[in-house]
Amino acid sequence: MTAGYSLPDFAFDLRRHANPDQAWVSSGWTAVRAVPGTVCGAGGCFAPPYAAPDSALTVTLEVDGRPVDDGVRPGIAGFGRGVLSSGGTWRPDRIERSGTFHQYGDGGLVSLAVRSRLTPRHGAGGYTLEVTVGNRADREAEVRLLPRLSAGRPMRVPLAEWGWMPPRPEDPATGAATLTLTHGTLEARIPAGGSAGFVLGVELGTGGTPTENPADWARDATARWERRLGTALAAVPRLETDIPGLDAYWRRSLASGLVCLWDNPSFVTSPFVATSGIDGGALCAYMWDTGGYAPNVLALMLGDTATDLLEALLKADLTQHYAIAPDGTGLGVAYAYSGWSLVTLTTAVAAQRGIAPGLVERLHDTIAALDARFPAAGELRDYGTQHNLLEMRGAGWEHVVASPNAERAGYLDALAALAEASGAVLPVADLRATAGRVRAAVAAELWDPQARWFRSRYPDGHTELAYSIQAYDALRAGACTPDMAEALLDRIRPGAFLGTYGVSSVSAEDERHYELGDTDWSGGGAYTGEAPQLALTLWELGRPALAWTVLSRLLWMGEHYPYFPQEHYADRPAAPPTGRRANVIAGLTGAEAILLGLAGIRPRPDGGLLIAPPPPPGNLTLQGLRWRGRTIDVECTPTGTQVTVDGHAVSPAPVVLPAP
Repeated sequence: MTAGYSLPDFAFDLRRHANPDQAWVSSGWTAVRAVPGTVCGAGGCFAPPYAAPDSALTVTLEVDGRPVDDGVRPGIAGFGRGVLSSGGTWRPDRIERSGTFHQYGDGGLVSLAVRSRLTPRHGAGGYTLEVTVGNRADREAEVRLLPRLSAGRPMRVPLAEWGWMPPRPEDPATGAATLTLTHGTLEARIPAGGSAGFVLGVELGTGGTPTENPADWARDATARWERRLGTALAAVPRLETDIPGLDAYWRRSLASGLVCLWDNPSFVTSPFVATSGIDGGALCAYMWDTGGYAPNVLALMLGDTATDLLEALLKADLTQHYAIAPDGTGLGVAYAYSGWSLVTLTTAVAAQRGIAPGLVERLHDTIAALDARFPAAGELRDYGTQHNLLEMRGAGWEHVVASPNAERAGYLDALAALAEASGAVLPVADLRATAGRVRAAVAAELWDPQARWFRSRYPDGHTELAYSIQAYDALRAGACTPDMAEALLDRIRPGAFLGTYGVSSVSAEDERHYELGDTDWSGGGAYTGEAPQLALTLWELGRPALAWTVLSRLLWMGEHYPYFPQEHYADRPAAPPTGRRANVIAGLTGAEAILLGLAGIRPRPDGGLLIAPPPPPGNLTLQGLRWRGRTIDVECTPTGTQVTVDGHAVSPAPVVLPAP
């Protein structure tokens, strides 16, 4: 344990899971899914470069010679036929499940308590399933496990080909792989009141005889998770609060980041930050997701290895690609938001660790090349079609748009600040002058004063009035006058952008663009990072009440997900059940909003900190923030704030801590 957290602190009651079909667990090397409705079933296994997407392990019990199935259908049709699932617990390192078989017949009672522990393997592909059977009856039971492994079509997929979609059975095979089952004894005579344990191992790879006991695999995987937690959370503070739901949301947000970390040494970095990955999909690093949503918390988690991630991203050709595969190969097309995200992540790393001037200079060159990728439209840029932007399914937020044109101004200013902090030789005055002209052009050319919203301009002069949540990124980047800001903020209300359980990526009032089939960017909900980022924007603008109005609508997620999914609905507490990724690195944005917004801890590029929290809606304390050799605690109450540095109280907030 470290920073006050241990693996049990992230335990989650699976009875509360809003999408139980997506109960995955990862070792940072292998990911496997617990089959819902079963106590022992496992289905789907990914350990790049190996994949067994349609594999399934099922376990039948034989009790006194009679078969007892696991995972019977609900309802009376399943009466008397099998083990009934009664719940389970997710932890970062494993999934534990329980079930019951309690039947009276043939003159006797058979009553079994069945428990399992599913632990993905580290260091090789595969997983361990430990099964314990307890005999609650008053007579001995003879129990035998009958496991069945359906391998499906295991395959070897080169690391360069792990993109958005997980490997599928129908994909062309690029290499051979095997999936094998190993186990010890599977029979036991269990006395009344006694229990017996069984251990099964599934190995995914190129075959061969396992060299270790599968029980050792599980112990090693848990030990590695404990070390991973110790490293990743060494600088992250522990939250204590009396605000209902906030602590659970904070922990689930941190868990969302933790499960995106992979430490296979064949990957381009270790850890490798996957955009998603736990279900085998998006086991690659998208620049926008990685750097654009929670750069400060992610940099805290990565520590000294954050620079390795920057180097890997800089080596990729972002003028052609939006992501890197686990081996560093570029994937996809150019994304309009990559430049902003890369500079934002670099700024966070520089604030926490310092940064070499040469890296800043290379960053500048990369950004200049990416800017040149998109045609100039006066002071603005034409960022292309939906393929380069939001991937909406109709015309709308395309070509010359307020965002990311406004973010371009923001990252040019940020490059200037990085140059000043690091000593990099960059044209600082020119960068800032260009940023000012871009902001002015966004306001002058794209703002519609009658609609009180931004228009998107196409090359032929056609314009679209798309009420996209991206307009608030332009506000955050400083492209709005006070009157424009008030017009934008007025739409953060029910019936427009605000739902009961989050925000909508497109305003519900926008009849041309709002739809329910593309939740993350077209309405009815949003990408998981959007709502907390909007809340953070509002805190940065000095609108704490509205910020809390937004963030408080997300607290249900901490109670109903072990880690946050790619997107979720705004009008009901749920996420799309299929077709989207089960986890996402942008789930860390919740912790980012709490740390920088609610607690008011604002890093500066030179390594200094401004701590100026607004009055919170309750009491909260962040203990153990490690920042450039200091340990910082921040205690916030509705009546004041106390900051402690290395055990010594400093003046009440606002507090300015200069760079050491």
